[in-house]
Amino acid sequence: MAAQCVTKVQLNISCNNLLDKDVGSKSDPLCVLLSNTSGQQWYEVNRTERIKNCLNPQFSKTFLIDYYFEVVQKLKFGIYDIDNKTIDLNDDDFLGEFECTLGQIVSSKKLTRPLVLKNGRPAGKGSITISAEEVKDNRVVLLEIEARKLDNKDLFGKSDPYLEFHKQTSEGNWLMVHRTEVIKNNLNPVWRPFKVSLNSLCYGDMDKTIKVECYDYDSDGSHDLIGTFHATMTKLKEATRNSPVEFECINEKKRQKKKGYKNSGVISVKQCEIIVECTFLDYIMGGCQLNFTVGVDFTGSNGDPHSPDSLHYISPNGVNEYLTAIWSVGMVIQDYDHDKMFPAFGFGAQIPPQWQVSHEFPMNFNPTNPFCKGIQGIVDAYRSCLPQLRLYGPTNFSPIINHVASFAAAATQQQTASQYFVLLIITDGVITDLDATRQAIVNASKLPMSIIIVGVGGADFSAMEFLDGDGGVLRSPTGEAAIRDIVQFVPFRQFQNAPKEALAQCVLAEVPQQVVGYFNTYKLLPPKNPPSK
Repeated sequence: MAAQCVTKVQLNISCNNLLDKDVGSKSDPLCVLLSNTSGQQWYEVNRTERIKNCLNPQFSKTFLIDYYFEVVQKLKFGIYDIDNKTIDLNDDDFLGEFECTLGQIVSSKKLTRPLVLKNGRPAGKGSITISAEEVKDNRVVLLEIEARKLDNKDLFGKSDPYLEFHKQTSEGNWLMVHRTEVIKNNLNPVWRPFKVSLNSLCYGDMDKTIKVECYDYDSDGSHDLIGTFHATMTKLKEATRNSPVEFECINEKKRQKKKGYKNSGVISVKQCEIIVECTFLDYIMGGCQLNFTVGVDFTGSNGDPHSPDSLHYISPNGVNEYLTAIWSVGMVIQDYDHDKMFPAFGFGAQIPPQWQVSHEFPMNFNPTNPFCKGIQGIVDAYRSCLPQLRLYGPTNFSPIINHVASFAAAATQQQTASQYFVLLIITDGVITDLDATRQAIVNASKLPMSIIIVGVGGADFSAMEFLDGDGGVLRSPTGEAAIRDIVQFVPFRQFQNAPKEALAQCVLAEVPQQVVGYFNTYKLLPPKNPPSK
């Protein structure tokens, strides 16, 4: 799955107290932005203008970057003293550089760091300040629409209508931007209220034409066009509950064939409201922390860790699928947690000294302080505890989900958007406590929490797919529906031969919209107190 661009970020660059490489004048600095997302090659993204004779430059040219939450986007800012007109920087004086990730920049909002030389030694003089700003139009359109007297396209029963909204690209092509749900067997449908970004609907242009098509759904995909109408946001915005805006639904083929043709039904816009909705970066830049917890499956089905066949076997090069999953997901998440202290738990093993089975034991065996320092700390705790455990069973998820949910529930007491919790569960097998897990997830869907499940090995993961709500709404054993989809399941084997960042891209792709979805549902605004760095 391709990474989803969350937004665009504008970076403003300034420097202070740069090295002076010129005799008789000051350095003429320029900033070059390099990027590296593959772990292989650095490539130049862009460069600022050159500022003549200045050791404290504020560059007017900004860098505009697509921001992907689920990718570690490594950036390098190189400062050069430009004394000639060639593009090649090798014949210019190097004043220093700074390397970081885009995640670190957006979570700080403003970052000031000393420049270093290519060998990592301090440049001796000079610092760089990078300020991040989201480039956005975060207006969202809320629409309530119904129809009456639609044409019946079915021989048996009535039409199953749905709407498609299209905007026109600069090339003149129509691009579908929203589709409503299908209302079965009804010529007077009332669609659920929905929202779509103003940019998606019409590029933010209130007078740009929007095309709306009404179709009769057919399960074989041969949907019949009932009719079409055109509108603009200016017109749609006139709608109120007392005075809806109405459009005749016209089927051109039918109009040409049939004398006295009026329309194929009337579409009634009951409400159209434009609101400003906070984005993922609004919350992150406002000081929201992502709290990352890891849960590792130590059940017997993984196999004896001493055997090369075991999923817990650490190969001569020091890795296995569990460690790879911890590294790839953790390396992205860690930029959004300022203290970098992560709780790490195991489940499904007999633990010393009593050898009782536990489904939520701290991997560092310290119940009062289960936190590990950084992703390396989690890896160290995993390697250290593995030889001390007896792999056992069963595979119960609900204890660790409920454990993290208790922290998320405590965070809701503040009634601010300051904390969000991401639980990564890495497992090899079929869930034993499926009903309890379903209930735990439905409960957690009301909390600031997301669950990522990575399945390692070759087991049957159909139950995991079931927990991932993409195919429909997850329900508890009593029938209660999850109020939002918070589970993302990915089988590791799909990524065995892919670049290491591909797994993180896939499992983290849904987290930004889950964060925004939760805080918007509960009308919680960003805390507006970014942590100082």
